[in-house]
This record gives sequence, structure tokens and C-alpha cells, in this order.
Amino acid sequence: MAKIHILDEHIANQIAAGEVVERPASVVKELVENSIDAGAIRIEVHVEEGGLVSIRVSDNGSGIEPDDCGTAFYRHATSKIENSRDLFHITSLGFRGEALPSIAAVAKVELVTSNRDDGMGRRIRMEGGKFLVEEDMPAPRGTDIHVKELFFNTPARLKYMKTIQTELGHISDFMYRIALSHPEIAITLRHNENQLIKTLGNGDLLQVIAAVYGTQAAKAMLPIQAENLDFEISGYVSLPEWTRSNRNGISTIVNGRYIRNYGLNQAIQRAYHTLLPINRFPLAVLEIKMHPSLVDVNVHPAKLEVRFSKEQELYPFVEESIHRVLRHEVLIPQAVKQNIGGKNSSSFVQEQFHFPNRSAQADPAVETASASETVNLSTTSDQAPSTNNFSSNELFSQKAKEQSQPYSSSGYSDRVQGQWQTGNSVVREERPTTYRGGSVPAQRGSQSSNPELASRLLASSADSHAEIPSFPELTLIGQHHGTYLIAQNDQGLYLIDQHAAHERVNYEFYYEKFGQPANASQELLLPITLEFTPSETDQLKDRLQWFEQVGVYLEHFGGQTFRVRSHPYWFPKGEEKELIEEMAEWVLGERMIDLAKLREKSSILCSCKASIKANQKLTEQEANTLLDRLGACKQPYTCPHGRPIVVSFSTYDLEKLFKRVM
Repeated sequence: MAKIHILDEHIANQIAAGEVVERPASVVKELVENSIDAGAIRIEVHVEEGGLVSIRVSDNGSGIEPDDCGTAFYRHATSKIENSRDLFHITSLGFRGEALPSIAAVAKVELVTSNRDDGMGRRIRMEGGKFLVEEDMPAPRGTDIHVKELFFNTPARLKYMKTIQTELGHISDFMYRIALSHPEIAITLRHNENQLIKTLGNGDLLQVIAAVYGTQAAKAMLPIQAENLDFEISGYVSLPEWTRSNRNGISTIVNGRYIRNYGLNQAIQRAYHTLLPINRFPLAVLEIKMHPSLVDVNVHPAKLEVRFSKEQELYPFVEESIHRVLRHEVLIPQAVKQNIGGKNSSSFVQEQFHFPNRSAQADPAVETASASETVNLSTTSDQAPSTNNFSSNELFSQKAKEQSQPYSSSGYSDRVQGQWQTGNSVVREERPTTYRGGSVPAQRGSQSSNPELASRLLASSADSHAEIPSFPELTLIGQHHGTYLIAQNDQGLYLIDQHAAHERVNYEFYYEKFGQPANASQELLLPITLEFTPSETDQLKDRLQWFEQVGVYLEHFGGQTFRVRSHPYWFPKGEEKELIEEMAEWVLGERMIDLAKLREKSSILCSCKASIKANQKLTEQEANTLLDRLGACKQPYTCPHGRPIVVSFSTYDLEKLFKRVM
């Protein structure tokens, strides 16, 4: 007898259900996508016990023709494609014709649909893939499909279902994505009669974000709009201060279809380079429109993954677009989150009294720290630093400013410095209303790990005429606990983390230097010796050329020992050995080494070691110089590790704290 035979249609449907219907959320996905393809503007989903007992999807779409109702439950029956050419121009969410037969094979299904306005429709009831009832009955225009007792005839599948809350979480997550993908559709999700989500369907994506993630998240979103010859991007991305602990807050939508794509997620994360702390991720809802021929959606049974024809052009375009939006924002987080309206909101304002300043003698307790307790950041020193003794303290000397000219702005040394404190009042000489960092917007581009990307951003015609916000002009007040600088302006009060600020200044200085290390290396009179394990030694011998790319000449000295013959003279003084060891650890830990990442990592290591630490007192001149250098940075709002540098208290926040505004 022949051993090969054709499977029974019922068994084939059950096997297909294993690919398409993985869990209750898969049923919801297939049915809701069919409703969207039918042109529905209102979709209601009711589930019971996580969808294992009942799933009901109702819409007001075009409905199904009476003669097509039975055919719709056969495998590969579809109205959305007719020939092979249509596979290259798919504009619908569903097209395979597998959803309804796969669901019907493992559940009890009742379908009521009508494509007419006379109140008559068609009803079909199936159980385990077999037709039980097919009849005419009164029904409004649209489709109502009820799926009960999912996996009732496949107990093995039912055994592996998770808890009700877990299954409900998957359903909710999908419905959130659908609501974000289609703000023009009114979406309702109920579980055991409890309403979980409801959107208005007015097309306002920001309102949907507020319904899904909350109003505070919606307030932290920035709109994005960009297009080129192939792609059009729209949506919202969050400010760096609003982050999540996982990537679930990133929603990417391609031609109305929510997808999961590693490359797009990485492009979004790269756009926040040095703006977010480690293991923190932004909130983003991006819709990308492109010609259907540029995307292949027929690569995954659940259609969650796609392939792009021009992904090498798409990913940089997404990164640049988000980068551009963030670069035009002042990214100083507010320390006090306001739950009510701004200054224009209705409130009672207490009358303000102005007290005269006391003319007291200077308090020794608030005098400038002694020279032995300070870090020399002076900009007026006449003694130039030695090239062989270049330390972090000298980054703020006049010579260091000249060496880091790309991050300097003319006129800093000509500014008139006021007094630190006199008695209980701050005395400052009048300054013109300018911005720290000068008025050269071309030097204010965001930092990127990709130098070519940065150059493209600066060279883009759209940015060349756009006004880039400058770092605010701040008047220094003092220092708190030797760690935070206190400053003010007309808008309110500012706290600056001096270590994070110095890290950012040093990072941009070192990143510039690591870009051209060849002319900076100096031979060492006493070479630095390093030792590694035998396995590390074998790997390191094959990767010595990477150290030369950043100006470090490392050579094998026999056994497990290496020696450093030369390194850039501007390495942090006293930290050279530890710095090179950490660079070696990073090189050994990477499977594929990228030169841009190596330079960036080296810059971060140098900047961290060379920066002033907490509990270090600064003189007024040193603090002012630090603020000036910070204002001249390309991205002065976060340190290289993504921590905020500046936190603001608006005048309104302070008035609320003291109950001057009720």
C-alpha cells in the first residue's frame, strides 16, 4: 500500500491552527484585522476569562455577502488577492485566507453578518470545523463573530495556556497596538464586562496615547513628521526624561500594520544616543508609509515580521528624523511635575512682598573654598599646561580651550565675572542677554555614534535654516554640598550636577581628540606593562591594530604580558594604565569591533576618569567656566551615560511649594 496520502481537511485545518491560532490573542488579532479590512470605523471586543471561554468581535464594516459566508470558512479563501502579482502590492492586513478556518477548527464559532441596510443578514454556526447552522436572520450592517470554548477539541493545546491574566495581557497589548495604529477607528475592549480601553476614533493619535499610556506620558511626547522619496514618517517620540524599563513602549507601524522589527527598534534607540541611561528605553509610536512593493509582509504566519527592500536607507532615515526632533528641544527636565494647568490656569495668587536685602558682612561659612580644596578650572591662568602633563583640571585652562576649539565659542574669556557672594545676597555685574554656548547654531548638533550621520544632520538643508534652542543663560548662585551648582534666570531655579556636566564637556573634548589620535601619541620613557589571562592573551594578539586606531600602541612582551609604548598625551593623568586595561576589556568582550564604537567607548572612559567628582568645592570662576563650557557643548542636557545634567524648578513650581499659588 502507498504510504503517502493527503491529509483530511479537518486535520489540515487543525495543523494550520497551530501556526495561526497560538493563543486567544491570536484569535482577537485575526478577527480585528478582518474588521479593519472591512472598513469598520467602530470595533468592539468582549472577552471572558482571558479569551478562553468567549471572544466576541463586533464591527460596523461592510459585512460579508450571503453567498460568501460559507466559502469564507474554507482554507485559503480570500477576497484580498487574486493572482501572484497581488503579493507584491498587499495593502490589506489579512490576505492568506487561513484565519476563519483555523479558528473554526479549534473552537465553537457563530457568525452573524450583513452587507445590506435593510436589516437582513446571514448566520452561520460551526463546531470543530463542521457546519451546524446556516440561515438568514435579522442583523445590522457589519459583522458579529462569537468564538467560544477555544481549543475545546485540542486538550494538549489547552493545557499549555497560561493564566487568565497572562492571556488577557497579550490581548490588551495587541488591542493597544491596534488603537495606536488606527486612531481613526473607535476601539473598545472589555473583559468580563470591565472596560479596559476605549478610544474615540477621531484620528487624534495623541489622545490614543493618553488613553493607552496615560495623560502624563502624552504630555511628554514630541511630534515627528518627515518624508523623503521612499518613506513618510509620522507619530510621536518621548522626551528623554520619560523612559521605560523595556522596549514594549516602542510601537512601529508600517502601512497601518503593527510590526516587530529589530532594525527599526535599534534605529529609534540610536537616535537617543547618550540621552538615556543604560537599560532605559523611550516611548515611541511611529507610523511609516511606503509603497507596498518596498515591504514583504508574507514572511511570518502571524504577519508580525516583515522585510524591507530598502532597509539600509530606512533605518538611517528613521534615526535622523528622531535625532532632528530631539535636537530642537531644550531637554531640561522639571523637578516638580505639575498636575494642573500652567500659569494661565485659574488659581489664587498671594500678594508678593519684597523684602530689602540686608547689608551684612560676608559670612565666612559661605566664602569660596580654599585653593587646597578646589579643582583648578581657572581660565585666567597665564601658565600653559605641559603637553606631557595634561590633566583633567587643565581642560578648563585657556590652552585647553584653544586645543578644543570646536567646542569653544569666542568671547568667553572676555566675559566680566562678578562676585561669588556678598553677605546674604548675590551680586552680579550686568551681562548682555545671550546664551551660554554662543550664537553659532551649526555647532549645536546632537552627538551621534555615527560621524557620517552627524555630518549629514548638520549638512541637511532643513536644519540649516532651523533655529536650534540654545542652552539657557544662567546666573550662578552657589554650590550645594560640593556636588550641585545652583543657578537661576528669569524662568526659575536650576540645579546642575557638576560631575555630569564635566563628563559631558570632557566627552565631547575626547571624542574630538580620538577622531585624530595619530598626531597626539607620545613615546613613554617607562612603558606601561599589562598582564592578561592566557585566553585573553591569544585574543588580544589578534586585535592589537584596534588600539592603534585610537592612538595606543600596545605590543606583546612575551608570555601573558603586554606593554604600552605610547599613548595620547591628553589621557587623564594618573589614570592611563587603568584606562587602557578597561579599553582592553571592552575590545575582548566585543565579537565584532566597530571603530566608531571603540572611539566612543574610549571617550566615555576618559571623560569619566577625568571629571571632577562629587563633594569637590569649586570657586566661582571654576563654576562659571564649567557652565560656559557646558553651554558650548553640542548636547548639554545629559552626560555620556544618559543621566540628566540640569534639573529646573520653574518660578511657578517654587510659588506652589510655598503656597503662594493655591
